[in-house]
Amino acid sequence: VRRIATRMTAPQTLHRAEDPYDWAALLRLIRAEFAYMDARISPPSSALRLTEAGLGAQSHTAEIWVIGSPPIACTILTPKPGSLYIGKLAVAAGLRGKGHARALIARAEASARLRGLPFLELETRIELTENHTTFRALGFEEVSRSAHEGFAQATSITFRRPL
Repeated sequence: VRRIATRMTAPQTLHRAEDPYDWAALLRLIRAEFAYMDARISPPSSALRLTEAGLGAQSHTAEIWVIGSPPIACTILTPKPGSLYIGKLAVAAGLRGKGHARALIARAEASARLRGLPFLELETRIELTENHTTFRALGFEEVSRSAHEGFAQATSITFRRPL
C-alpha cells in the first residue's frame, strides 16, 4: 500500500484490488466514467460488457489498481509481449486534474519495470480527442491505428511510452 498526495485533496491510498473486494463499486466507477463515450463511439466500449464476476476473475491474471475506498480512480494492467497494457483507466469526473491518473501511470511503470517490460501501452478511440491530449501529456506517443472487427476505417489509436 502506497500513500499518494494529490493537489487540493487529502492523500488517498493506492492499492491493488484482490479478492475479497467490492467489485460492484469498481464496476460502478468504470461504467460511470466511460458512460460519456456511449453517444460518441462505435462500436460500444468493452466497459459495457464488464461484470463484477469478470473483474474478480481478471484480478487473478491482471493487476487491478485503485485509489480510494470506495474507488475514485482505477486501472487494469495486463502484461503483453514487450509491453504492459493499461486498460480501463478511470478517474471520477469531479476529481480529475488532481494527479490520480499520474499516480496510476507511475504504478504501471513500476509494474512494467518489475516485469522487465520496456513499454507502457494503451488504446483510446479515434473520436476521444481529449484522451489523446491527456495521454500525450503523460508521455505517450501514437504508434498505430486499428479497426474493430467489422469496421473498414480505424476506430482506435494505440499509444506507447518507453520506460
